Amino acid sequence: MILAKLALGTATTLVFATVYTFREGTIRVDVDEHHDGGAHVHVWAPAAVAPMVLRFVPDDKLREATDHAHEYAPLVKVLAKELRRYPNTTFVEVQDSEEHVRIRTVGRKLQVDVQGADAEVHVAVPLSTINDLVEQIAERTPAS
Repeated sequence: MILAKLALGTATTLVFATVYTFREGTIRVDVDEHHDGGAHVHVWAPAAVAPMVLRFVPDDKLREATDHAHEYAPLVKVLAKELRRYPNTTFVEVQDSEEHVRIRTVGRKLQVDVQGADAEVHVAVPLSTINDLVEQIAERTPAS
């Protein structure tokens, strides 16, 4: 009986942890290089992990990486919020003889696709994750 209760408790915890982790969706990064021996990297991660990981970045490294982020944080927050009003819209599309770049929203995600002769890169990030990251960076990066 005790073993059954422990199994039920473990299963319930696992279900709740999974639901919490994936409630925001996933961040997807796909990189495919077309030359011989080229890399093929496909990473799918729960979007809830990104803000958690950012908490472990030392303040000096964060400040170095986001030197002027505090200036643009309000703009990016408004942009991420407003992009939700356009769930399936292409905002930028550039194509020439060698490359095709497209930035668009697909549902509640911002998607960037780059297709070139040598490689293809696809990145999709939930808009809510962008907003969370910008808020966290703005809180930790003091205005100069």
